[in-house]
Amino acid sequence: MHKHKIPEVADPRSSTEINYSAKESWRLFGIMAEFVEATERLASVHPAVSIFGSARTPADHAYYLLTERIARLLSDAGFAVISGGGPGIMEAANKGAYFGKSSSVGLNIQLPHEQHTNAYQDISQSFQHFFARKVMFVKFASAYVVMPGGYGTLDELSEALTLVQTGKTRKIPIILVGVNFWQGLLDWFRTRLVTEGMIDAQDLDLVQIIDEPQEVVAAIFSHYEKRGFTPSLAEREIQLSL
Repeated sequence: MHKHKIPEVADPRSSTEINYSAKESWRLFGIMAEFVEATERLASVHPAVSIFGSARTPADHAYYLLTERIARLLSDAGFAVISGGGPGIMEAANKGAYFGKSSSVGLNIQLPHEQHTNAYQDISQSFQHFFARKVMFVKFASAYVVMPGGYGTLDELSEALTLVQTGKTRKIPIILVGVNFWQGLLDWFRTRLVTEGMIDAQDLDLVQIIDEPQEVVAAIFSHYEKRGFTPSLAEREIQLSL
């Protein structure tokens, strides 16, 4: 009795599509590697404050100088400072911390333009994926200091507010620096988002505006005065789901 051989069916996809699919699969290993490498390198960075702001701010701008001052005060107070590792406000944050007492950390993103690594980093980690980088900003931060910036800065701000609001990370101070720059946004939050029921009124309490460098540092210490900077076991469990 002869067995019938099942005819082979040709893959309808082109060779280009097959190669692309294989690249997508292997890409997952690259993503995992970014998470593992960054977590291991930043595990000893504690406590830390993440500082965000525009990559386009020149070194002689008031925002740059203010950021450098805030970062230096935070560094001398015992906080590692984490920035995006690039130019502008990111450079100012790293520079202030670099000449202070604590570590200056740069989480660099590979971009076709704008981003280049600044020279003021004790710890430098490079990322290809924005989402992996954003997890590290939150995972190791005891506070967010948000300077004036563009879409990237607004993205980081929204990410932090969403994670805290939804309980996906512990409550940390989220401080906007520059009342003239940020007040209009908070007014819009109040008159549109709260009024139309998109957020609760108490969600506005997740963020505060502070202009003075010393007050930024004081606000962070005040938040942790009764609980300390080390995350509780419950908070660590929560952060595993970031």
